[in-house]
Amino acid sequence: MKHGVLRNTSRALLLTLSALWLPVAPVQAALVDTTALIAPTPSSAAHQQVRDFLARAEVRDVLQQQGLDMNAALARVDAMTDAEAQQLADQLDQLPAGGTSVIGVLFAVFVILLVTDILGFTKVFPFTRSVK
Repeated sequence: MKHGVLRNTSRALLLTLSALWLPVAPVQAALVDTTALIAPTPSSAAHQQVRDFLARAEVRDVLQQQGLDMNAALARVDAMTDAEAQQLADQLDQLPAGGTSVIGVLFAVFVILLVTDILGFTKVFPFTRSVK
């Protein structure tokens, strides 16, 4: 019994020590240009595009007809991840010029906010239960 435990322990130790000799990728450091840090990121541009869309008078009227507060909608946009904001901004770009699909965009915002509520990132809807 002791011989088997000793053999397994020595094999594990040998495997662990041999892993120390594996090559490790080198790390490089470089200076970052100030203009690269100041330049707006695409994600902030996507958030701003969605905020600009919500600031339009006809969109604001539709939101009020649906019973949604404008400050709550802007808070929900701020709570979106970069990927969600970019996806919504892409959908806004594909809308027809006449704006016949405002309800579709509002539905997309509702679904995104519903998902963020369920995932526990926001607490907007009282009827959802967080998975966290």
